[in-house]
Amino acid sequence: MRFADIIGQEQLKEHLVRSVDSGRISHAQLFTGSSGAGSLALAVAYAQYIHCQNRTNGDSCGVCPSCRQIEQLAHPDLHFVYPVNKQGKKSGEVVISNAREFIELWRTLFTKSGGYFTPRQWFDTLNLGKTLKGVISAKESEEIIRRLGFKSFESEYKTMIIWLPETMNEEAANRILKILEEPWDKTVFILVSERPDLLLKTIISRTQEVNVPRLTIEDLLPIAMQSQTDSVKAHNMARLAAGDLLELKRLMGQSEDEVIKENFEAFCSIMRLSYNDKHLELMNWADEVAQLSRERQRGMLIDFSRLLREAYMLHAGVEKASYLWGEEADFCKKFAPFIDSQNIEPIVEQIESALRQINQNGNPRIVFTHFALAVSKFIRRRK
Repeated sequence: MRFADIIGQEQLKEHLVRSVDSGRISHAQLFTGSSGAGSLALAVAYAQYIHCQNRTNGDSCGVCPSCRQIEQLAHPDLHFVYPVNKQGKKSGEVVISNAREFIELWRTLFTKSGGYFTPRQWFDTLNLGKTLKGVISAKESEEIIRRLGFKSFESEYKTMIIWLPETMNEEAANRILKILEEPWDKTVFILVSERPDLLLKTIISRTQEVNVPRLTIEDLLPIAMQSQTDSVKAHNMARLAAGDLLELKRLMGQSEDEVIKENFEAFCSIMRLSYNDKHLELMNWADEVAQLSRERQRGMLIDFSRLLREAYMLHAGVEKASYLWGEEADFCKKFAPFIDSQNIEPIVEQIESALRQINQNGNPRIVFTHFALAVSKFIRRRK
């Protein structure tokens, strides 16, 4: 993958190119940003530029042996670690990302999507269902040491890309920290995170952060024009995507995200039940949500926060600042009268509190029962 394949991010590309050309490559870097902004794709393009044997005009050549191997995600000096798991795993069985069954799935999804895919799309590829979650286990750190312990095969550098390091368990995180503290010579670690707030502070302090910002409307407009001949509609679609390529593709109908739809339905359900004081039904709602994986629960709460913001924008009469369409727009317009300056902050605080408790492995049944009843109180007050 070349920098030319990355949508937008021109200033960031120039910064990365300068760091390589000047020989100032930090041994540990933390790319932070959403999948739809291209954080993972950019990390791979950066690695390709590092390994390229014939860099030209601020980009990798795309035709040398190193570039061709990285294009297939098969370069012997470029390694990947990503969260994995599988259904039907035997007791005591440890799964690692370097297993052939996962490598092939990883390569296929990356090639198909051009490196732009969400954690949920990856977990769906693994067929984890609604309850299992992908993790980076402590065993992975041993595998990292084994793989990087060898001399580089073809390139000057060895590169390790760790996608979603926030999915590491505590033991794995501490072992990774040790590796970052005592790096091998000519070894580059690139951590690609969507939730850096979940990482150990000591890991963050030992990495150089590379913020991958959201894309601009100008970046997305040419893609929106592919499905819209009306320039006004295309511009509106690019704006609604809020700087996220994957959201734009969803709006264009190229990607049907079932999870977002389910999150929206869960949001409608809890708000309707709260409005009607259906406390028993709210407890049933909490029981159903408690069965989801923690990754799904986190994603759902984040979507709730987004939808509340949109409803508040509509209530405040700032419709131009809203990023809604379709069923979401229809529901939030009706719901907007019940979200104002008096209850928006307390409800968002409940969402943030539930997120913290889920991240800290709190009992989901208790967390969501409390959450549902608390939200009911604030919505009921605006009835």
